[in-house]
Amino acid sequence: MSDENKKIEDPFQKYWFALYTRSRSEFKAAEQLLALDVQFYLPTVIKWKKWSDRRKKIQEPILKGYIFIFANEKERKLSLEQAAIVRCVFDHGRPAKIPEWQLDNLKKMLSNESEFLIQDGLVPGVKVKIKEGPFKGIIGVVHESDNGKTIAVSIDLLRRSVIAHLPKESIFEVVKEI
Repeated sequence: MSDENKKIEDPFQKYWFALYTRSRSEFKAAEQLLALDVQFYLPTVIKWKKWSDRRKKIQEPILKGYIFIFANEKERKLSLEQAAIVRCVFDHGRPAKIPEWQLDNLKKMLSNESEFLIQDGLVPGVKVKIKEGPFKGIIGVVHESDNGKTIAVSIDLLRRSVIAHLPKESIFEVVKEI
């Protein structure tokens, strides 16, 4: 066996993982992870909901059915024992590690408070890095729409994208590889 095949991972090394939650249990999963002291990220948005008798601001998860954890293997397994969490997202038979830059891009985009929509499926197009404008530093995929250009920030493994309109003052460069 070559040295390359003998590579053993550090059991204390932390990575980002995506976990599936029970239906409408993302906030419950967050509470359970908080009680375990496991670092997590639950991307949310504040929306106005209208009922027949009132309107109310509510906080909703952006990627329904998912929560992200930054954990080592022991913490990942402990997280999976929680009632609100169904399982870990796997890739090629192993727990899938989400690249940190993808979550950083999502956090930057959501902190901008622009309107956006969630796109299921990876969106084809040119990958770019925004150099100027309110989305400066974000890496995503540029699209054309009826209202001008939009940028999609994707979590590749989940096959989901968040799309926002690019302001006219945005300047970007094509990214070959990250």
